[in-house]
Amino acid sequence: MILNAAAGRGDRTDTAGRVTELFATRGLAAEVTNVDDGVTVPDMARKAAGSGAAAVVAAGGDGTVQGVAAALAGGQVPLGVLPMGTLNHFAKDMGLPLKLEDAIEVIANGNVKVTDVGEVNGRVFINNSSIGAYPSIVELRDHYRKKGVGKWIAAAWASVVVLLRRPALGVRIESAEGVLVRRTPFVFIGNNEYHMSGLEAGSRGSLSGGHLAVYVAKVARPRTLIRMAWLVLRKGVEQTPELDFISVREARVTTKQRDLQVALDGEVVTLPSPLSFRILPGALRVLAP
Repeated sequence: MILNAAAGRGDRTDTAGRVTELFATRGLAAEVTNVDDGVTVPDMARKAAGSGAAAVVAAGGDGTVQGVAAALAGGQVPLGVLPMGTLNHFAKDMGLPLKLEDAIEVIANGNVKVTDVGEVNGRVFINNSSIGAYPSIVELRDHYRKKGVGKWIAAAWASVVVLLRRPALGVRIESAEGVLVRRTPFVFIGNNEYHMSGLEAGSRGSLSGGHLAVYVAKVARPRTLIRMAWLVLRKGVEQTPELDFISVREARVTTKQRDLQVALDGEVVTLPSPLSFRILPGALRVLAP
């Protein structure tokens, strides 16, 4: 188990001992490794998978899960998830229980489901990837948080600051659906399609549909972006003319910039343009109900 004790909220000081004990009561030996700044999560997961472990468990938020999934995708060792983050998008969309004891029970049962992952320039993502305004928002949010600002306030203030700059990026998106050329504040690529309206907004009905969901905004003004978001929530993507949507297996995104900031499951990395996105159907084995 790879444990990120800094994930989410609450005291994690005795998590390793508690989890080890809970696994032991189910006849399983859990070896706990704490996330260390000196070693990346994918490297930890690869070492664990190569050591003969029956499964590698990510105990943390979506960033920790993504790091473990990146190492396990394409292999036979399954991923277990103990959701300890703030949002836990992947766990929720997979139908995994959020309570610690219930999540351990799922892992102990050993039932495996296969699920898709997305990939961009060889980097795996489990939820989504984006370019444009969002990576800038994430970086500014993290800057505020280092100064002691709360997570939600930092995120809201960063969003306002970035969007007031009216960011716009020229993109060319090539796929089997054709060529889409836009000047846009963001391009959002989901690992399968997101619900965009109603009470299920922001979730996915399936992570095994075998496609990427590409969303491209046509507007840049903050007021128009707010109107677009409101329309999407009320009526859905199809009824929102300010937003393009295409469903693809692969897409090539080209910009004039040589290097781009790219958000992968909430983490920002720098990748060279063009960006080659593709879906990897059934590439990840997950311990699930």
